[in-house]
Amino acid sequence: MAKTGELLKLTVDESRFVSQFKVPPHQANVESSFYEEFGVRGVRVDRVDPGLITMTFKVPARLIERKETDFEPYLGCKKINEDRNGYLSSGAIATLVDEFGFALMFVEGGAMDVSVDMSISYLSNAKVGDELEITSRLLGQKGNYYGTLVILKKKATGEIVAEGRHSLFKKPTSKL
Repeated sequence: MAKTGELLKLTVDESRFVSQFKVPPHQANVESSFYEEFGVRGVRVDRVDPGLITMTFKVPARLIERKETDFEPYLGCKKINEDRNGYLSSGAIATLVDEFGFALMFVEGGAMDVSVDMSISYLSNAKVGDELEITSRLLGQKGNYYGTLVILKKKATGEIVAEGRHSLFKKPTSKL
């Protein structure tokens, strides 16, 4: 633990440099975060019905798996290199399941929904340039608890890449 602390320590010059950054706080439900923008940029919405959203997404290079390789002494961390296979990363798939499970419940100006549980089955790989069909469907509701299903499949072959179940709790609206 002490060694990790030493690696993370900044020099006086680094500390001065970092303290000059101006990062405004993120405003939830007002603007998208970097995380949301990075993960879902490029998704084309094809169809929207109550309880169903169908989208198309071409796998971009920014979301492929990466692996740690050589130690980078200057940065004090491992160098990240692209995986030679170029597959869509499991984290990117989880982001898509999270965002599009939530999208079914979104009401502009409404209370923020809270993810309760997410379960994802990774069934096959998608490479850079593969076009995916993403289907997000509402499975049901009990009170303020909702269940959604998000399926990612290759548009060309129909092969399922991943299937995610996402449970959400919707805060009740105030009656005051």
